[in-house]
Amino acid sequence: MDAKIAALSNLRKTDWDDQLPFVTFNYNASIHSSTKQVPFEMMYGRSPVLPFDYQDTNVNISYDSEHAKKLSQFLSKLNEQARINIIKNQERYKQRYDMNRSDPTYNIGDLVLVKTINIRYKFDVRYEGPFRIIQTITPKTFIVQHVKKPTLYRQVTTDVLLPIFKRIY
Repeated sequence: MDAKIAALSNLRKTDWDDQLPFVTFNYNASIHSSTKQVPFEMMYGRSPVLPFDYQDTNVNISYDSEHAKKLSQFLSKLNEQARINIIKNQERYKQRYDMNRSDPTYNIGDLVLVKTINIRYKFDVRYEGPFRIIQTITPKTFIVQHVKKPTLYRQVTTDVLLPIFKRIY
């Protein structure tokens, strides 16, 4: 969405807020990959009226209970289909994520490095340590203590840990 706003803004990017309604309408009138639906249709039960669409000058305003019932059924069917598509895509994303993910197990006493949070430059240190695991809170959350600075404790999760292995000669 940032790229769309940037493309519509002036060269100095000072009028980006004026472009938001257009970008939002475009976003809501497009088919989304996760739901396979158009959000505008899911919300209002009809296709959006675009500026270049033919506009009928005769407008008939009357309440039709049959139309309201059909619209309600259409919207519920649309929402159910979107829910199914979202669940399907979530499972697909999870499988893709899990494919290259190892599931490490850590024990009390293991030596680990902890990933540095705010890396500013290319050659900054990416991991700190060594730390020793001193307590298990959950299977994925630990309390670690710095080996050289025993007063330094930290609560970490497995996604920021890198195991240290002792060399066997």
